[in-house]
Amino acid sequence: MIWNPSEGITIGSFTLRFYSLMFVIAFALGYYIMKKVYERENRSQDELDKLFFYTFIATLLGARLGHVFFYDWNYYKDHLSEILLPFKFDPFEFTGFAGLASHGAAVGIILAMFFYSRMIKKPLLWILDRVVLSITIGGVFVRFGNFFNSEIYGHITDKSMPFGVKFIREDEFWQSQNLLGITQAASKNEAYKLIQTDPRFSTILEAIPFRHPTQLYEAFGYVILFIVLMFMYWKTDARNYLGKIFGVFLVFLWLIRFVVEYVKESQGGFESSLGLLSTGQWLSIPFIIAGIYIWATAKNRPVTNS
Repeated sequence: MIWNPSEGITIGSFTLRFYSLMFVIAFALGYYIMKKVYERENRSQDELDKLFFYTFIATLLGARLGHVFFYDWNYYKDHLSEILLPFKFDPFEFTGFAGLASHGAAVGIILAMFFYSRMIKKPLLWILDRVVLSITIGGVFVRFGNFFNSEIYGHITDKSMPFGVKFIREDEFWQSQNLLGITQAASKNEAYKLIQTDPRFSTILEAIPFRHPTQLYEAFGYVILFIVLMFMYWKTDARNYLGKIFGVFLVFLWLIRFVVEYVKESQGGFESSLGLLSTGQWLSIPFIIAGIYIWATAKNRPVTNS
């Protein structure tokens, strides 16, 4: 499969990037799911709106800070102003928030839910057991967004591999190639299109490797986990034991991430100093261990009506 999508949906001079659209869908679906949950739990609309606000801020802020401190601190320690600003100063360039880390988002959401649980006077695990339904399906669309952005892809694989994808826009290949110089195109988008369709650049196209679409591997795993968690909440008594759903979520979401990391290109971080495992794998281990404990002890925490 050759993958060279457009950046988004263009209406006049405005382009809605697919990555942004996937975030919108993720939060919209999450809100819808939690609305149904809160209706079942007889919680107010005001509490739901505050939950959405807390989750939104915690996800974006946590994911951004997670990328900065876990994966790219060597750069940001010398560019502190760029941590929370979507542009560079020297030279000035609008960059958006190019780095978002799921481990940071997880920490941010847990902290935000701690304060939220105190506000609505419910146990933290009660909140987490329910909000992970939305988080899991949200993760699916975030990974779709990564796929549209041709980022967080996997290792090179043989072209005979049925799931291999040739990412025309992959960073690694073009770091050593002058895209605009080769194509004489006016823009990168035009250049990528020429590489894909113009026979003059067939040797360049052939040189771009096939890779594992790890974004889709993760998305598929999250879909399965979402179905399991929804079944647990709606069809079993798991919601009546604090931490049971959240524990399952922690174990399997981060286990999926851990396994996929074996075929994912390095995202940087501290893995070079620790070896054996990637940064993403090292960061996933504490979540998996915590999940096992919370899941195993959930039977000792029945939900009370108080």
